Amino acid sequence: MRRRISSLAKWSGVTFGLLSAAAAPAASQPAAKKFFGPQKTSAALAPRAIGSYANGCLAGAQQLPESGPTWEAMKLQRNRNWGHPLLIKFLKRFATDLKEKDGWPGLLIGDMAQPRGGPMSGGHKSHQSGLDADIWYKPKPARALTGKERADSWSIKLAEKYGKKVIKENWGPQYVKLLKRVVSYPETARIFVHPAVKRALCDAAGEDRTWLRKVRPWWSHNYHFHLRLKCPVGVPGCVNQKPPPPGDGCGAQLTDWMKKIEAAERWAKTKKKRPPKKAPPRRELRMADLPKACRAVLDADAGSSGPRTQLAPAPERRAAPPSPVQPGAARAATDPNLPWLRGIAAPERKPR
Repeated sequence: MRRRISSLAKWSGVTFGLLSAAAAPAASQPAAKKFFGPQKTSAALAPRAIGSYANGCLAGAQQLPESGPTWEAMKLQRNRNWGHPLLIKFLKRFATDLKEKDGWPGLLIGDMAQPRGGPMSGGHKSHQSGLDADIWYKPKPARALTGKERADSWSIKLAEKYGKKVIKENWGPQYVKLLKRVVSYPETARIFVHPAVKRALCDAAGEDRTWLRKVRPWWSHNYHFHLRLKCPVGVPGCVNQKPPPPGDGCGAQLTDWMKKIEAAERWAKTKKKRPPKKAPPRRELRMADLPKACRAVLDADAGSSGPRTQLAPAPERRAAPPSPVQPGAARAATDPNLPWLRGIAAPERKPR
């Protein structure tokens, strides 16, 4: 046993930590992101999106090539340009259709998933099952980008953080075409945009409003929109998000979002005058919280060159999985425990 632990510890101190804590309660185990975050390669398993968007992992992931005729992958230093083969195929088709049918120069694609999905070390609570992708509002340039440009550049801002309307000089009808195109595919479950962008789309939609149902307002999406695909047909263990509410989302739902933005802005203006209330620390997902199949994903051989992860057996006590969550910088719209609902806005984050 000592020899086994020693060999494992040579390549992964994090894994050694899990071995030591295998018999401990789930709450005291290391966060699952410490096991998924360091992975450099995909799992050599049949492609499978496992669990939900915010509580799952990814087997048999494919990597989006950094450059293509109609796309560029951004922020490659994060190693998050991985996804289920369905997502890779979709992004290539979507980018090609945009250029050929709508005249869009090409896509700049930000975070997708880690090589084996799962919780990320920072930046997202979703993007875990390989079916999410952040797509920048900035079009692809005519040439391939350098590594430094991919790492250092940022997208176009279509709205201010607390803005209730889009920035006029940055907005244009091309964005209506872009977002209408992405929700037109049956594979698209929904997209997430800043509430001001949703408002602009509602104003520009005209009589054809059915496509607006899939466009959902959410925090911190003023630099990019978040694409979410439905689970592949016939894949066991992949959990879809509930369909969007009926209607175009341009009435009372959007009005409620404008009120949320106003409340967050008021707090931001007064936070220096009084100490803010501290929100309870967010509970990190542990391996016991994830679907059991995620342990096999970590233990699988690498899809290309790379070490193999060995994990100890899961503890008998299994923590109840958290309720499904939506992506973004905060879950303020659905979680009554989040601080902004007590008058505290979500912290400002760097655009991702």
